[in-house]
Amino acid sequence: MKNVLFIASEAVPFIKTGGLADVVGSLPKYFNKDEFDVRVMIPKYTCIPWEYREKMVYKTHFYIDLAWRTQYVGVFEMEYDGVTFYFIDNEFYFGGPKPYSWIHEDIEKFAFFSKAALSAIPVIGFKPDIIHCNDWQTGLIPVYLHERFALGDFYNGVKSIMTIHNLKFQGIWDLKKVKDITGLDDSYFTSDKLEAYKDANYLKGGIVYADRVTTVSETYAEEIKTPFYGENLDGLMNARANVLSGIVNGIDYEVYNPMTDKSLAANYNQITFRKEKWKNKVVLQKELGLAQDKSKFMIGIVSRLTDQKGLDLIAYVMDELCAEDVQLVVLGTGEEKYENMFRHFDWKYNDRVSANIYYSEEMSHKIYAACDAFLMPSLFEPCGLSQLMSLRYGTVPIVRETGGLTPAEMSPARGMVSESRMGCSSAEKHWAKTLNSGGKTKAIEAACRNTPQSAGMRDTEASTDMRHRATAWSRKQALTVRLALKRSAAHPAAMTMTGMARRDMERPRLASSGPNPAALTRKICRIL
Repeated sequence: MKNVLFIASEAVPFIKTGGLADVVGSLPKYFNKDEFDVRVMIPKYTCIPWEYREKMVYKTHFYIDLAWRTQYVGVFEMEYDGVTFYFIDNEFYFGGPKPYSWIHEDIEKFAFFSKAALSAIPVIGFKPDIIHCNDWQTGLIPVYLHERFALGDFYNGVKSIMTIHNLKFQGIWDLKKVKDITGLDDSYFTSDKLEAYKDANYLKGGIVYADRVTTVSETYAEEIKTPFYGENLDGLMNARANVLSGIVNGIDYEVYNPMTDKSLAANYNQITFRKEKWKNKVVLQKELGLAQDKSKFMIGIVSRLTDQKGLDLIAYVMDELCAEDVQLVVLGTGEEKYENMFRHFDWKYNDRVSANIYYSEEMSHKIYAACDAFLMPSLFEPCGLSQLMSLRYGTVPIVRETGGLTPAEMSPARGMVSESRMGCSSAEKHWAKTLNSGGKTKAIEAACRNTPQSAGMRDTEASTDMRHRATAWSRKQALTVRLALKRSAAHPAAMTMTGMARRDMERPRLASSGPNPAALTRKICRIL
């Protein structure tokens, strides 16, 4: 039996701001419990709903030093869906209406969390063989494991994995202030360790000191070795290429299930898809004040409204798009310019565009089920979960080919896209490699200074292909339709509706007359 501890800043159902929470909250329960004891540790935010906080059981408390302060650390425990969750309590850091705040506050908050999490492990009665860190918020954990915690016998043999869910977010702040907050020696703030361009970088520290590094798709693992996608860490990613792997994300088929989803007006499966799915569209049209017509071609967007998501493309073609016989439903928050853009088009095309500038899990499920197509023209996408969720509900994703949105990553043979256990098997094999590894490979200083390198590119053709992807970001070529993922007949409960959706598009015999969905989809792609 191997013990694995996931440490992250969020996890469903307790707190969620993005796909990280879906993975951390859903993946652990699918591992083989005869071979792995997988547990999760996150902060005990005061914004976690009371229905969960009231069920948390107090375990212990103690105090740690952070900078010039002595801080309280409380540890709470709760079992959910057969998985043990631990919660680190400190209202000074984890109070407030949101899990994240200004970066200078979060830098100290997650330095505390990293140190508190490692300090709490000996007192919870669970010694992990592997600590699985996620994103920059836990980037200091491999560093601390190498530094002060390496002196304790309890931590001998504990390995660490650093998973990059999005390389763009790195936890960067002033070098002197981070030295003061973390208490790390000056030797840790050199160009081959935490220092990057005269600032301190939490994620870089995690990548340098972790025993293995993973990303959330194999394509993204290759992309981040290039300057275009590397976010100034491409040299480091090439230096650590020997321990870098990509494991594609997946979704929880129990949560995202059109047959049992209580958010839907009409449930359906691969058999009743054609008769029932359109009812969700009509109900959503009524709820959002759109023209009620089941033959309207409805496009959904559920996303953070940021440049990364390719929304500049949508802004460029919105008028042309709305000139077609389509409806557009948007759900999400983000940059003010995009929030206001969608509000404007909601006002301009009131019966065709619905801008919902907030986030609701229930509304997202309604959109996945009601729409005919899901628009996701991301500039880069480490993996992406929305396209998998839309496929699960029989809604065809229109995507730009990048990261986890490539045909290879979305094929039925890959990870939890096909079957939850397959994704777990990939992680289990990776954990085995981590446990058998002989320790961290040193990153050469020149690489850590991010000088461009070709290491990790299989050949000239692959390098040329990556450059082509970087330059192919154009308004005329950005989107491509992916109509893949027929489900295995051996797993009907896990089957997405894509096969049915494809037949509907190729042979549009819907209950009412209307525009040809296939023709509209092709036209939308040409416009974009």
